[in-house]
Amino acid sequence: MPGQTNLDAEMAWYYRERAKILVANLQKKRLNAQYAANKEEALKAVVEMVPPGASIVRGDSISMNQVGIIAELRKHGCKVVDPFERDAKGDYIIAEEEKRFAAAREAFFADVFLVGTNAITIDGKLVNTDGWGNRVAPMIFGPKKVIVVVGVNKIVKDLDEAFERISQYAAPINARRHFTTLRLSEYGDLPCVKTGRCVDCNHDMRICHYTTIIDGAMHSEKGRINVVVVGEELGI
Repeated sequence: MPGQTNLDAEMAWYYRERAKILVANLQKKRLNAQYAANKEEALKAVVEMVPPGASIVRGDSISMNQVGIIAELRKHGCKVVDPFERDAKGDYIIAEEEKRFAAAREAFFADVFLVGTNAITIDGKLVNTDGWGNRVAPMIFGPKKVIVVVGVNKIVKDLDEAFERISQYAAPINARRHFTTLRLSEYGDLPCVKTGRCVDCNHDMRICHYTTIIDGAMHSEKGRINVVVVGEELGI
């Protein structure tokens, strides 16, 4: 018998079982949660949660890009405000920084805010760190509905592991992305961009200023936050 080289079936089982535990724990905290086996199922789940013609604001999220949510919702007639949208050359559609800030502020009055998460603990805590708070603030308060898409690669054991994941993995890669892929030269001098590890710097361009933990919702806010756990690796 030849040696096994494909673990797809075993990994799918492993992801599904971990996701079941996470989904159940999120629901106990009055957050809506569901499992999607892949990006296609995740896309369908998100579209079904968005009312036709809804006003939508997108938080910067690689996971959202990978699932293809924005283009699909625009096909359904939704008004989507994307402060971070870029053209074919890679330049911001909204060129002026102040106008991008204004677009991001629309999230507080939107019908739906779409976002990813940096880490999520198996007991149901969403953990995020922002540079200027445009993701974490609307997740907590403002938009009528928040939809979070999270790949199984972001499920961690506890808060310590969540903070470690953010500081030593997600943040350095995200900062590097801003410098290389997004061509923002001002990020090039960040210690994590140079070394790939966090040194808890106080650099002017530091992207780690606001850290939040969402640990459920009050009864009056039940179901406002909706989490789609995807059985694939997504995002950073």
